Amino acid sequence: MREDVRSWFDRRTSRATDWQPSKLVDVKGSTRVSVVLPALNEEATVGAIVAAIRRRLVERHGLVDELVVMDSGSTDGTYDAAVEAGAKVVRREEVLTDFPPLPGKGEVLWRSLAATTGDVLVFVDSDLRDFTTTFVTGLLGPLLTDPAVQLVKATYDRHLVHGETVVPAGGGRVTELVARPVLNLHWPELAGFVQPLSGEYAARRGLLERLPFPTGYGVEIGILVDALRLVGLDGLAQVDLSRRKHRNQEIGKLGRMASEILQVALERLRREGRLALDAPATELVQFERSEDDYLVHSVDMAPAERPPVLTVPEYRARVGL
Repeated sequence: MREDVRSWFDRRTSRATDWQPSKLVDVKGSTRVSVVLPALNEEATVGAIVAAIRRRLVERHGLVDELVVMDSGSTDGTYDAAVEAGAKVVRREEVLTDFPPLPGKGEVLWRSLAATTGDVLVFVDSDLRDFTTTFVTGLLGPLLTDPAVQLVKATYDRHLVHGETVVPAGGGRVTELVARPVLNLHWPELAGFVQPLSGEYAARRGLLERLPFPTGYGVEIGILVDALRLVGLDGLAQVDLSRRKHRNQEIGKLGRMASEILQVALERLRREGRLALDAPATELVQFERSEDDYLVHSVDMAPAERPPVLTVPEYRARVGL
């Protein structure tokens, strides 16, 4: 690891247990905090996450001012479960209405800027099965105590479950096979991030407003690389949340994730003038064994992207700009 990255790692990596809610309330001042849970058919888990945040961080400590579930077109009971647990639920088509909704997590994260009022936003995936409120307090800690920090990413161990077998650190396959090699090659300043694709992170609104948002799987790497460009490495931090348990994806979906993540990274290289990229092929061909033959599956993985919300008239009017 480069000396400057090692120095950053030592200074900007903390543990969730370092940040107690009562102490964060003492330093929060007038900062308004919004927690956002993007959700697509997460009826089984979203209610418990919302209830925990509301009970401990909204009602008991007053650390969180706003708790919003951004629904990405759920067809199960996600909406009702979230409302019953105490969240405000916003459907993706209800904000930034000049833009017809697109599928993808990045799409609802982008729209959440228009659905919330916080100075700091905390994003937490709604499929977590071992959620504790330290996920939120850990991510908030560096932001509420150091004005130089603009974005905080989560780190954790990711289990891989295969049948009855659990591999403690076997998850994060796309991270290890795609994201980490790409970042080390082209943005070595980011080599100190343990989980660069983590779905749990927090940031100041002023930064998020200036970022383009890939609408799908590439949103995390896009935000990380673009944030580095805008605020520099010292404006970024990470917090160890210990472990994270969620659904492991099948290999075909991981391939589609990898394709989009790689394309988002290549587009950043093009914008930085480090790569000539002329209309790359976006079709991903995958194969599935069927008896003695193969089924061929082709899908267009061209990533879509939303512009920085500060350039969107509807958003500017909403926040009084």
